[in-house]
Amino acid sequence: MSADPRHNAAEDAEEAMAPAGAFTPAERAAVYRAIYERRDVRNEFLPDEVPREVVMRVLDAAHHAPSVGFMQPWNFILVRDKAIRQEVRAAFERGAKAEEALLAKERRAHYRSLKLEGILKAPLNICVTCDRARHGAAGLGRTQQPDTDILSTACAIQNLWLAARAEGVGVGWVSIMREEELKAILGVPEGVAIVAYLCVGYIDRTYVRPELEVKRWARRLALEDLVFDDLWGVRDAARLTTTKP
Repeated sequence: MSADPRHNAAEDAEEAMAPAGAFTPAERAAVYRAIYERRDVRNEFLPDEVPREVVMRVLDAAHHAPSVGFMQPWNFILVRDKAIRQEVRAAFERGAKAEEALLAKERRAHYRSLKLEGILKAPLNICVTCDRARHGAAGLGRTQQPDTDILSTACAIQNLWLAARAEGVGVGWVSIMREEELKAILGVPEGVAIVAYLCVGYIDRTYVRPELEVKRWARRLALEDLVFDDLWGVRDAARLTTTKP
């Protein structure tokens, strides 16, 4: 065996390879179904507890997300304690009041009519954090784009969300809170960022389209308007078609 560690690494990499190929039509359809049916859940949570084995499967899916430099910067705080969730809900209410004040007056009543969180209704909350010092500030892939740790954590959140949908579990992302308030409530140390606060629980009904689209707060943009060719703003309209599998 060679004493050169680079040679050993090359041998290990070769041994770790396996054939790659497309999914079967049924497997592919299941993946796309999870993507297209994923919803931001607010008010549809059932009171049933999500079993720990289901929670851990969903978190394992999150933990298998891609991360730049294989940094894996995430942690997950499972929040079930009602008193803590009430503190979080109070922080949300303060944030919602501040956000409403920034809106045009004609939109404020519409804003108040929206259900924007399920902190107390969902049986489980999950806070997803990013340890910004994990593996050092000069980790592989971070020297030129230091926010890749945050972006990697966002990939983990998407994995979590899609896995939850496959399990029949709903997820809602609550972002209308100041990070410093939330860190104080949850005891999150300096150097660790909060990326998402999620409400999690079983659901038996869901919107067929995003709730904010159904309630006419916003609409889905046309994909054709978002794709450019080679340079920003350059678009070849003849080549772009949108086809769902």
